[in-house]
Amino acid sequence: MARTNDDTWDLTSSVGATATMVAAGRALATKDPRHLIDDPFADPLVRAVGIDFFIKMIDGELDGSLFDDVTPERVQAMIDGMAVRAKFFDDYFISSTDRGIRQAVILASGLDARAYRLPWPAGTTVYEIDQPQVIEFKTSVLEDLGAQPTAQRHTIGIDLREDWPAALRAAGFDVTAPTAWVAEGLLVYLPPEAQDQLFDTITSLSAPGSAVATEYVPGIMDFDPAKATEMTAKARDQGLDLDMGSLVYPGPRSHVIDYLDSKGWDVTGTPGDELFRRLGLPASPEHDDNDPFGEIVYVSATLD
Repeated sequence: MARTNDDTWDLTSSVGATATMVAAGRALATKDPRHLIDDPFADPLVRAVGIDFFIKMIDGELDGSLFDDVTPERVQAMIDGMAVRAKFFDDYFISSTDRGIRQAVILASGLDARAYRLPWPAGTTVYEIDQPQVIEFKTSVLEDLGAQPTAQRHTIGIDLREDWPAALRAAGFDVTAPTAWVAEGLLVYLPPEAQDQLFDTITSLSAPGSAVATEYVPGIMDFDPAKATEMTAKARDQGLDLDMGSLVYPGPRSHVIDYLDSKGWDVTGTPGDELFRRLGLPASPEHDDNDPFGEIVYVSATLD
């Protein structure tokens, strides 16, 4: 189903299902014997959502013969890619708190459990923003698991198209204190003008010393919705009703690094392949027609 200006979702539908997909990737990366990341909550959260495709994925029960050109090497590269992504944002938060930041905001938090699993210093507050159904579901499941946040956790159930800054301030957000922001796996699901507005808003709410981390996806400029729809259609034979081609806003948009730089941020962009090398992982396969986005550049920035 194509996106609309007022669409909503839970963790089984639309953009919400991609959050479950990412959590399934974190669950697989956590099981990897190299222990690149540790997310003990990803597996039970995915099972609680109940999408059979992703449960089979983390149990190793998917029928790979239904997918063209999906070799064991490519599957491992996908798991490695999720580990690299999760570790980048984990390390970003840890380094931010090492610099004294005690306020974090996770935008479109999905099934992110960093408020429960990272070693936050005493006095740290983590704000999570997402659709109300998503926030309520995750909170309930984690409570049932007996999980306790390792930081002071505040949830804000609101759509990012609404006045989320007002809701964030109402939850106790301090605009005078440095903040560590994360927009992980979010930008491709925003129209180009909304991406700019997001960073304008983050900048306006950020005190000096704040930080932000996100991704730049060069391939979004040439993203082919029809090809992405065709690729995800192959998963329907195993019960996944997810049309990636209808969820993404393709076409020209601001270059994330350049845009943040123009707003006064000191920006660093690190290609995903470089993160693979730093972690001693095999180089990811050549980006080809099997990858609708191409290489991802991981972005971190500070506001001096």
